[in-house]
Amino acid sequence: GVQTCALPILTGKRIFLRCDLNVPLKDGVITDDGRIKASLPTIKYLISKGCTVVIAAHLGRPKGERKPELSLAPVAKRLSELLGQEVKFLSDITGSQSVANQMKAGEVALLENIRYEAFETSKDESERNVLAQKLSEYGEAFISDEIGRAHV
Repeated sequence: GVQTCALPILTGKRIFLRCDLNVPLKDGVITDDGRIKASLPTIKYLISKGCTVVIAAHLGRPKGERKPELSLAPVAKRLSELLGQEVKFLSDITGSQSVANQMKAGEVALLENIRYEAFETSKDESERNVLAQKLSEYGEAFISDEIGRAHV
């Protein structure tokens, strides 16, 4: 994992981090936060290197619709508790770059459910590229820390 690598090139950078935070919810309450806890070592490592961290994740399969029951707001709250610091919740997935760019070293933000954006699961590569371009503005480097999504 990232926490065991020597990555001085990341020090002080804005990092766009994809995490597996697809946790089970019941009535807006997380019933198992294991996937959130699995992301902590990478997030803490980046914080320790003075990075600002913008996290993207999905929850369920909203298929491009904003379904309140699939919001990542409860995940941002739990992640704040586990990190012991505020995690900003950015509900505007493709329009919060100015907020993210004003973050200070060591601060963390979580974007709303990336699958609220229809282009995220589009079969059309040009549509995915449009979304990728917007998301690329969140960081100087991209890290995928989705080990929970790895399938064999």
